[in-house]
Amino acid sequence: MWSSDRRSFLALIGAAALSGCGFTPAYGPKGGAAGLLGRVETDMPQTPDDFALVRRLSERLGPVEKARYRLSYTVTTDVLGQAITPEGATTRYSLTGQVEYRLQDSRSEAVLLAGKVSSFTSWSASGSVVATSSAEDDAHRRLMRMLADQIVTRLLAQAGTLPK
Repeated sequence: MWSSDRRSFLALIGAAALSGCGFTPAYGPKGGAAGLLGRVETDMPQTPDDFALVRRLSERLGPVEKARYRLSYTVTTDVLGQAITPEGATTRYSLTGQVEYRLQDSRSEAVLLAGKVSSFTSWSASGSVVATSSAEDDAHRRLMRMLADQIVTRLLAQAGTLPK
């Protein structure tokens, strides 16, 4: 019983501390996410990586209803062999990637936010050719998902500074 009371007390203290510092949930009524949802149009994808990135951005920011912002991006990836057998066969690969992005006002084309995100993933190449190819494709999709999530997190964090 005492443990439950202590948890309630600590939760109350935590909530009071957050409300005192001006914390506003991004998806709350006064949060910055409302200004981005359905209002960010991306550049047209050209590569499979671009398609995976744009798909995840659309999942997180919603389909474009009324474009207020334009998000342009440049995706770069690099594949490195990580595990090499004594015979010279590579059995594991690492995929690194980065996205440079710019959020522009769709009316004035002024750059409002810009940044760069990066991450990595890997896949095993010890199976058949088909399995290895499938694992590589999956690694690319996972990497683009991680990079898109990082972009959205940064956009949400700075959404309060954007023009309405």
